[in-house]
Amino acid sequence: MRPAALRHGRQWPLAATRPDWGRREVLAALGAFGAGRAPLGAAVTLGATGAAVASAPVATVAAASTLKFALETIAADFERQTGHRLRLVFGSSGQFFTQIRQGAPFHLFMSADEDFVLRLADEERTLDRGQLYAVGRIGLFVPNGSPLRPDGQLKDLAAALADGRLQRLAIANPAHAPYGARAREALTHVGLWPAIEPRLVIGENISQAAQFASTGSAQGGIISLSLAMAPALATLGRFELIPAHFHKPLVQRMVLLKGAPPAAVAFYAYLAQPQALEVMARFGFTRPAGAR
Repeated sequence: MRPAALRHGRQWPLAATRPDWGRREVLAALGAFGAGRAPLGAAVTLGATGAAVASAPVATVAAASTLKFALETIAADFERQTGHRLRLVFGSSGQFFTQIRQGAPFHLFMSADEDFVLRLADEERTLDRGQLYAVGRIGLFVPNGSPLRPDGQLKDLAAALADGRLQRLAIANPAHAPYGARAREALTHVGLWPAIEPRLVIGENISQAAQFASTGSAQGGIISLSLAMAPALATLGRFELIPAHFHKPLVQRMVLLKGAPPAAVAFYAYLAQPQALEVMARFGFTRPAGAR
């Protein structure tokens, strides 16, 4: 389903956007970087061919895990068109912020919360203050067979707490994952946070929360729209958007770090082009007001 058709309060089966990806591939991809075992996140190095590009510097992109499926699609198109090579590293924006301050060798930072980028800019670790690239959304994902209803207003969660249907709910870590922080805000907005906190299953990032929610580790989870729209999740459950006014907006900003090679600079520019924006929209991201 195209993002233009999405409305909070509406429930829909999750749309598969890449039919060649099956359930095993999607869950493996979520698990690969959801566990957070690699010190700099989980990396994917996309392939480029030809002697001219083989010796060119590889640009390392530190990206919020909610971008996993959209960014891999965009990066593959970019490499095919330009011959540049990229290394994509996915994880929690807050953890990337800490790693960049400690000297991690990233070239482009795509944060799920613009505050992390602006703080790095204030510390003069970036080329400039970057640019907005997306606004994200969260919603309630309910796997098949769960006793919960996919109710974006979260009223059924309150009822499930009272009648015992809810034992575990997955969210990303609010301490350093922006999508987890917004989940906490939404639960606080409806007055559920104190009662539901002891029942939370915490993922290191939003991808791990999605993995927990879709594989039976929890009766449901608050995850990002972009991951809910990933292929094969359509067979695993249902999803409904949480109203945007239940939490602060997920305004996402990217920035080039000092010393970024030409491939990173080119990819940064490519992300603002129509073909990249179309892929982002396909995964439920909207263009921020005032974005260049």
